[in-house]
Amino acid sequence: MENKVYFETIKCEDYEIFNLEYHNKRVANTIAKNFDLGEYIYPLSNKLLRCKVIYNEDEIIDINYFEYKKRQIKSFKIVDNDNIFYSKKYLNREILDNIDKQGCDEVMIFKQGYLTDTTISNIAVLVDNIWFTPKKPLLQGTTRQRYLDSGFLKQLDITFDILKKASKIALLNAMIDFDIIEDYSLSL
Repeated sequence: MENKVYFETIKCEDYEIFNLEYHNKRVANTIAKNFDLGEYIYPLSNKLLRCKVIYNEDEIIDINYFEYKKRQIKSFKIVDNDNIFYSKKYLNREILDNIDKQGCDEVMIFKQGYLTDTTISNIAVLVDNIWFTPKKPLLQGTTRQRYLDSGFLKQLDITFDILKKASKIALLNAMIDFDIIEDYSLSL
């Protein structure tokens, strides 16, 4: 049986490690074992760093730090594909990395008529002054979970028609937190 390899992306800045509790929970849910990632992560500088922890079911394999620079995302390609599965944060992201963006900055992935995620983040939409996130994302993100736990986000099956009614969208991941985008375009 092939040994699966996973990773966590964890934000570090000013030697601080962000939202470790949520990352530890996801690791435990992924491999049914508890690792305290705080015992392994030692930020190398006070800069904004993306810490990448690579692990399998038995051990922490590697930890790398990268200076982080946020991508500007303004244009989205709508991709409808019921065969994309990424329920755990696998190191092998080929299924997501091979999606053709066709000249757009990022894609929004729909499955069975409902919005799930982008290739790099969970997503939320603002409709009637309420922030909604998909009920069935590809990946249960740590930032998404924090905002659900706080009550700020609500879950909804988001159709293309609901997406078109959104006054704003937000991308959510460990590095960008809740990044609101007001000026964006969608293409089919």
